Amino acid sequence: MSDLHFTDPYALAKYIKDAEKKTPVKAYVRGNFGGLSHDKIKIFGDYNSWVLIGDNQDIQEFLKKYPEKIEDLYIENDRRNSAVPLLDLTKIDARIEPGALIRNEAVIEKNAVVMMGAVINIGAVVGEETMIDMGAILGARATVGKRAHIGAGAVLAGVLEPPSANPVIIEDDVLIGANAVVLEGVRVGRGAVVAAGSVVTKDVPAMSVVAGSPAKIIKTKDEKTTSKTEFLDDLRG
Repeated sequence: MSDLHFTDPYALAKYIKDAEKKTPVKAYVRGNFGGLSHDKIKIFGDYNSWVLIGDNQDIQEFLKKYPEKIEDLYIENDRRNSAVPLLDLTKIDARIEPGALIRNEAVIEKNAVVMMGAVINIGAVVGEETMIDMGAILGARATVGKRAHIGAGAVLAGVLEPPSANPVIIEDDVLIGANAVVLEGVRVGRGAVVAAGSVVTKDVPAMSVVAGSPAKIIKTKDEKTTSKTEFLDDLRG
């Protein structure tokens, strides 16, 4: 990651504008490519089977030079003119399960857990020991504190424009239930519980339990609620 100020919408927008737009592809080639090289393309293989990895334009130009060497060709890609690559997960001290999509310039802190199908956009922050469950979406600049749980299918709305809008902030020890939606500018206080399926349009005080659409306070968190919303240490770390 760079030294980008993650919560600054102007810095994020400029980062996206200035980023080199790329269409990365893999080309699977049957043919005789032995001895060939290119400074912008990775070439792997031997004999009659080759894989070329690089930007689409570079690979297309390279292949056009050697049509006589190509017996068959298949090109695989999953994006077009992409400005923001995915985060390098090898440098993250957290548990990231297959199928999670995390864009570069998101922050994933130590011992966080990101489950299958979760989407975490640029500028979002996931605090230490926080779990982002299956299919949850963290929009741009959404911030989640330590040891929270964002339930399956929940949405924390993102904010890049208008730049004056405040991002969603989820404080420490918060539970966001499955399929809940937290709208732009909302702050959910420490230890609060948002019931499944709720739509949160206003700030939630610490240690409150809210439910409904729009979400309303239904009680203060008590021992019974705490036992029902307990987090498991064995799932973290």
